[in-house]
Amino acid sequence: MKKLESTLTNMVLVLTGVAVVMGGILAYINHLTEGPIAQQKEKALADGIKSVMVCNDLVVAKKDEVKQNDAKGKELTYVIYQVKDAQGTDLGAAVESTTGGFGGNLKVLVGFDPDGKILGYTLLEHAETPGLGAKADKWFQKGEKGDIIGKSPAEPLTVSKDGGQVDAITASTITSRAFLLAVNNAYNAYKSTPAADAETGASKQHK
Repeated sequence: MKKLESTLTNMVLVLTGVAVVMGGILAYINHLTEGPIAQQKEKALADGIKSVMVCNDLVVAKKDEVKQNDAKGKELTYVIYQVKDAQGTDLGAAVESTTGGFGGNLKVLVGFDPDGKILGYTLLEHAETPGLGAKADKWFQKGEKGDIIGKSPAEPLTVSKDGGQVDAITASTITSRAFLLAVNNAYNAYKSTPAADAETGASKQHK
């Protein structure tokens, strides 16, 4: 078999052929894994909703997307999962909210009862400093120093350094502010939905 001449044309052809083959292999692997990855994300989200709503036996009755502008005019999208229990009773909603933290985007899933009180939360994404800003996944949970569970962001939650009622993460005030902003924005998005307005109105009439 004659050896392929080492010319520029031949080298380009060989490299192009290798790139096409490798691209095909990568596309095939991506096709094989995209299904399991999507399923894993769905399961993680479902588990997150159960966690923040503090209820295992629930149904996501409706999914809404709300777009609102932040203080800088940037449009943000909030995903709201209206939740009911097995008997069809409204439990409130779990809301995905994203803000900019110290190291990058901070995405939070927050659970609210029909009156807007916080049931629970979990961090979906963050790029905060390990050991400092990353503590947000525990710091604001029930019984911890920055406990926000049971509070209502009807009056925006802020850190004590800014005159608020929530203790900031030690040495991570920026992350704490970003986290509370995400929670406050999640509350505002939830209360802007028709279902939340109806629930609030019903609660007021009942009182």
